[in-house]
Amino acid sequence: MADTLISVDLSESPHTNEKIHNRWHPDIPMAVWVEPGDDFRIETYDWTGGQIKNDDDAADVRDVELEQVHYLSGPIGVKGAEPGDLLVVDILDIGAKEEMLWGFNGFFSKQNGGGFLTEHFPEAQKSIWDIEGMFTRSRHVPGVSYAGLIHPGLIGCLPDRSMLDMWNSREKALFETEPDRVPPLAALPNTQSAHMGQLKGEAKEKAAAEGARTVPPREHGGNCDIKDLSRGSKIYFPVYVDGAGLSMGDLHFSQGDGEITFCGAIEMAGWLHIRVNLIKGGVAKYGVKNPIFKPSPITPSYDDYLIFEGISVDEAGTQHYLDVHIAYRMACLNAIEYMKKFGYSGAQAYAILGTAPVQGHISGVVDIPNACATLWLPTDIFDFDMMPGSEGPMKFIDGSVDIPLALDL
Repeated sequence: MADTLISVDLSESPHTNEKIHNRWHPDIPMAVWVEPGDDFRIETYDWTGGQIKNDDDAADVRDVELEQVHYLSGPIGVKGAEPGDLLVVDILDIGAKEEMLWGFNGFFSKQNGGGFLTEHFPEAQKSIWDIEGMFTRSRHVPGVSYAGLIHPGLIGCLPDRSMLDMWNSREKALFETEPDRVPPLAALPNTQSAHMGQLKGEAKEKAAAEGARTVPPREHGGNCDIKDLSRGSKIYFPVYVDGAGLSMGDLHFSQGDGEITFCGAIEMAGWLHIRVNLIKGGVAKYGVKNPIFKPSPITPSYDDYLIFEGISVDEAGTQHYLDVHIAYRMACLNAIEYMKKFGYSGAQAYAILGTAPVQGHISGVVDIPNACATLWLPTDIFDFDMMPGSEGPMKFIDGSVDIPLALDL
């Protein structure tokens, strides 16, 4: 078995582990060093560092401290890596920590993070999903079971100083266009609960004050939430600092395209078995600005879908010009309304879209004024027939048994 270079103890705070960090900054020291061609295992916390519990109370989702996230394992230094190289990462295997064979999905409160459909689901809710080998079920969302496609929601390399400054400058400019917005337009640097790996004292405080939050995807990869980065995937990352500084975390057991509930997949603690290599000068050779991904050849075998369409006309009937964000939101809302006809509550249906292997497609962006987006819902995940018929839908699910809700205080 490959050596485990970074281990995590789920009974301890991530802040006790110097091989963990939760900000992006070029001064964070490498936690471990490897050679090109090496393969090894890395363990990870769940993205919140254990803030969410396996119970029927959503107060922990309502009260989650977002300044803590995401907890990443790394940085991993690759000997010989230099700015302008491509770091090649092969995901050889991936799995759940044996002591945490469950995961969670949550809707964040609009007052604390929000989500894709936060205007429709403004209160915090959560569902717990048991990991049963390849499959998952939830006591909070009955009638569905699906195979997992475990993947790191967040993986990327350290930025250099110029890239960090660019991120902070442009995100601050966006934030200041509407500084009182709830949820905010961007998560700016914040020293609260910052964990900077091995950095201590003044060096830690200085880096934490300017370290980029891990919330969004950026040029280096980061929080991309691409569900197909599983066993057999290959990723090509631009290198910005000597050693590359690869970090990863935010493992998901299963997720729908878009991770629309924000805490939107089945979040879990786990491990990755990876191999690293280098393509010297690869950024210029291939004209790479953002990472390039080769998806996993192993995916859940669902080939029967019900496809829901959305266009860029919002809930109020307002016309927007080729707005794919609104089109996909409307496709999701249309799917939720459909599932409610079979007995699901709106929250249960929303949780399914966030956790099941649904596909999201941009179907048209040229037919003015309406963009068209589609959501592909695999019908095989249901314990009953979800297809339309002449007799109308039957209520197979008792939606009165809902997922836990925590009202804002």
